[in-house]
Amino acid sequence: MQNWWVLNAWEAGPIFLVAWVFWVIFSIVLHELGHGWAAIRQGDTTPIETGHMTWNPLVHMGQMSLILFALVGLAWGQMPVSPSRFRGRYGDAYVSFAGPFMNLLLFIACSIGGIIYLRFLTAAPQGFAYNLLVFLERGAVLNLALMLFNLLPVPPLDGSRILADFWPRYNEIIQSERGQMFTFIAFVVVFMYAGGKIFSFAAAFNTELWLMCVRLLGGMTP
Repeated sequence: MQNWWVLNAWEAGPIFLVAWVFWVIFSIVLHELGHGWAAIRQGDTTPIETGHMTWNPLVHMGQMSLILFALVGLAWGQMPVSPSRFRGRYGDAYVSFAGPFMNLLLFIACSIGGIIYLRFLTAAPQGFAYNLLVFLERGAVLNLALMLFNLLPVPPLDGSRILADFWPRYNEIIQSERGQMFTFIAFVVVFMYAGGKIFSFAAAFNTELWLMCVRLLGGMTP
């Protein structure tokens, strides 16, 4: 139990645990709702018919995802759609991109909030000021990482559906028996090795972005 992620996050500071739990759940729910809104706009009412146009995380994440989240701090979501109902030529790409786009919007919102807050701080953040900055920073980093990770062209990630919609040959490859085996192995490798690197990149990029913007705005350097 000493290596349980909840305990490790709590030892780093309660705000780290609160921020991670909130942003993981909220980001996944909004990501999936993004797919749903885009699908409806494309003429597919499957998200409505299946009852997935809701803010209830249990509907989007399911019990297994929430159990895994409690155990290791990672989770996923799902939005049922019917590509055969899409009206647009690249409807599948449009709907698939809508999820990562929601993560991009959350990254931008958290970054703007954090940068403005830092701009007007007159001393090193402590107490509530520190907690708010950690909360916004965790939200920005997580959503940037989620966007980048989901755009990787490896099934079942959104990037694979986007690429397959623009490149039919790729869709044929990943749908073949040999292709499915290859993509499964590729996803396991990506999940095990690329996830951590993407998160580290997102954290470093976010720090540099915030510092640069605060300096440009003439504020204090945190």
